Amino acid sequence: MHRPWNDFRALLLAVVIALGALALPAQGQILETPREIAAVRLNIIDLLANEQGLPLPIKQRREALRAYYEGANGDLLWLNSSRSGQFLARLADAEADGLSSADYPGAQLARLLDVAPSTDERSLGIIELFFSAALLEYVSDLSVGRFLPGKVDPNFFIQVRSIDTVGALQALQALEERQDVNAYLDEWAPPDPEYGALRTALAQYRDMEARGGWGMVPLGDVLKPGMSDARIPALRARLAVTDAAGPAMGDAEAYDDALVAAVERFQQRHGLEPDGAVGPATLVALNVPVGERIRSIELAMERWRWMPRELGARYVMVNIAGFDLKRVEGGAVAERMPVVVGKPYSRTPVFSDAIRYLEFNPYWTVPTGIAIKEELPKLVSNPSGLASQGFEAVAGGQSYDLRAIDWSRYGAGNFPFQLRQKPGANNALGRVKFMFPNSHDVYLHDTPSRSLFGRAERAFSHGCIRVSRPLELADAVLRDSGVAGWDGTRIDAVVGSDKNTVVTLSNPLPIHITYLTAWVEDGVVNFRKDIYEHDTKLVAALDGKSIAW
Repeated sequence: MHRPWNDFRALLLAVVIALGALALPAQGQILETPREIAAVRLNIIDLLANEQGLPLPIKQRREALRAYYEGANGDLLWLNSSRSGQFLARLADAEADGLSSADYPGAQLARLLDVAPSTDERSLGIIELFFSAALLEYVSDLSVGRFLPGKVDPNFFIQVRSIDTVGALQALQALEERQDVNAYLDEWAPPDPEYGALRTALAQYRDMEARGGWGMVPLGDVLKPGMSDARIPALRARLAVTDAAGPAMGDAEAYDDALVAAVERFQQRHGLEPDGAVGPATLVALNVPVGERIRSIELAMERWRWMPRELGARYVMVNIAGFDLKRVEGGAVAERMPVVVGKPYSRTPVFSDAIRYLEFNPYWTVPTGIAIKEELPKLVSNPSGLASQGFEAVAGGQSYDLRAIDWSRYGAGNFPFQLRQKPGANNALGRVKFMFPNSHDVYLHDTPSRSLFGRAERAFSHGCIRVSRPLELADAVLRDSGVAGWDGTRIDAVVGSDKNTVVTLSNPLPIHITYLTAWVEDGVVNFRKDIYEHDTKLVAALDGKSIAW
């Protein structure tokens, strides 16, 4: 995506060339008197009101800039202020925010600041506007992200946030009261501690990169505890960088208990089976370069900027890539549990909503596409099989025994039934589902198939999210959502009755379905595979945006 800052090039070069012979490094006050300051401000107001040839970045923010500089105070923000130097330093270090310094006009701003003492009042007005426009660009990128999520990936259904004219005006007015630009900009970043933890992790991994990163572990047979192998020193050196593997205490080629523990720590934080054996999957993860891990952290930070500014005092968050659900209360994680998410070809979408009701002993209405593609062949060959699992056909508000229908008469263009599974122990949705009605027909639910929760990778559903401890989650959600009279005993009684029961929450509970391949948990950086290739799409978008100044 092309940044409009290059549209400044002709104007900036003209100013620099015209004044270059006279230019001196900026020293002291650029504007010596109140009259000079007032003259520059009048030129700014005139430029914004009447100049049709303003560069695009200023044009894009003309209304906010005009509202600020014509305002009651409307003080100059950059000329005669230490803010300009601080801002230039922040742009040069944009990588610390997970951004790219190449995307911002730091070099042009610095050159203009150098010639500022030798230029006229109208050119000083352009310089002031250039700084303010660049600030608003950086504030927007830091606060709401660099791209519209749905433009990057159609599976991201996130409510678009932006800094509108009013927000931009408020941003300039807020800076007017501040001298510490870094502290000011930090307040625009996502406020959640998880974002701050990612920023810290980014600095740590950049430091690892500066020190050479880590070496490769050679390919070979599976390394198992107790073995001796020539690759062990390379494995130990690799894990010394990230997982506190200590030096060998005896035989350098022995796969000893201390190194096994370091491998298990590595496997745990990469979503691998923590068995201590260095097989193909662990070897691939070990040999991912540090630069790719840095990129994963940067992408996670970008996705945090897309999320709602306020997640809620209480909320549920599902990380699709981590196969994980957490329930948060008062900023602390109260509960975590494994989940099963959609297969790569039936992906769970990314969006935020609110759980509004729970349904115990739910019916499962089979989506029409699944009914025709997957269930109809079974009905043609053996309707009794599905009937024995509690399925029935529904049409016109009436239910029918599956065995009473000639299913060979029906197909994709002629299927007047809904397939529905009655409540019970075999129901595909288990004993409870958590409903946040949405256009994707996605929700959380129980499942009678428990074995999948023991796997390291858990992308097996048609898009809905299967919860490993659903009744515990139901108890907590009802207890904390203003529904009186519900506890574990009552839940057990309702479940045991097999009666379909709907409970509406007095206070809907926010739920955020996310996709993060990097995060920090209890101070430990975690990474996961890009199972849906969402990272690949975002990298392509970011790389297409980067430009050389």
